[in-house]
Amino acid sequence: MYNALKHAHSGLRWVALLLLITAVLISLMKLISKNETHSAGTQKIFTFNVAFIHIQGLIGIVLLFISPMVTYGEGWMKASISRFYGMEHPMMMVLAMVLITIGNAKAKRIDDVRRKHRTLFIFNFISLLIVLSMIPWPFRALGGNLF
Repeated sequence: MYNALKHAHSGLRWVALLLLITAVLISLMKLISKNETHSAGTQKIFTFNVAFIHIQGLIGIVLLFISPMVTYGEGWMKASISRFYGMEHPMMMVLAMVLITIGNAKAKRIDDVRRKHRTLFIFNFISLLIVLSMIPWPFRALGGNLF
């Protein structure tokens, strides 16, 4: 079960990342072009973004409890890999998930399209920065793979 969840979490990361980047780019383009529309198709991208981030979060929470990478023994905070997978990665990803959810919820209540897209851009862009910095990329020597 662990391997299936690990591969699902790692593989779905690309879908979630692509949706997050798309959400940031759509909101930025709407701001730059001063486009005064917010179509149902545009809203679906933001809704799928929230959904996939939450799916990733749920899988990640399960992995937090069953992963051999996470050990909460004595001195686990001194070991960079244990600290990353046991505290830094989960906390920052939950923060990104919360920011995306709050941004989407706030934007739904805003009638002015420019303000709506500014709100979506700010929350999604900050979340994108957090997500990109907390993915265990192979070059970070944290035991992460591309897939």
